[in-house]
Amino acid sequence: MFQKTLLILAIAAACATSAQAQQTSTPAKKELVARILKIQQPAIDNMARGLVQEPLGPLMESADAALNARVPADKREAVAKGIEADAKKYMDETVPIVRERAIKLAPTTVGPILEEKFTEEELRQVVALLESPVLAKFQAAGVDIQRALIEKVVADTRPQVEGKFRGLEDTVARRLGVPARPNGAPASAAPKK
Repeated sequence: MFQKTLLILAIAAACATSAQAQQTSTPAKKELVARILKIQQPAIDNMARGLVQEPLGPLMESADAALNARVPADKREAVAKGIEADAKKYMDETVPIVRERAIKLAPTTVGPILEEKFTEEELRQVVALLESPVLAKFQAAGVDIQRALIEKVVADTRPQVEGKFRGLEDTVARRLGVPARPNGAPASAAPKK
């Protein structure tokens, strides 16, 4: 949602004339910017969560590889659960820190940009757009829209993608000196819908 809103704001900013870009700050503009930032609070929260979560993917993949290579099979489950608990603790402790900073920095970072790039009337229009029930309905439908498109793309491309993925698996296996899986065997990590 935040990215969509930023995209809308970026498009509107690009369309603003140079005279509009030189707009001065007024109490009304400050109030409108504050409303925009309040409306965007969930998106700022999601951004903070994403920033904290992003480095976890590669770390957890590396941990999984090391787990399989270095930890005896009978201890893997316990070690994996410990790692998952550590990652959850990291998220639980770190997300609030980043969220709080993002909320605190938004008015002094985003606010001046909005005040500079938009006229008071444009800010009113942005607020009206963000508060629009139609936009909320459209965004809520986004999950269904995305799911439907993903299902269709997966169904339509599955034969080509699975074949290419099997080829990649075989190539990686050859490079690693690992026996390739037998013909017709299902791919162990083939993409799923």
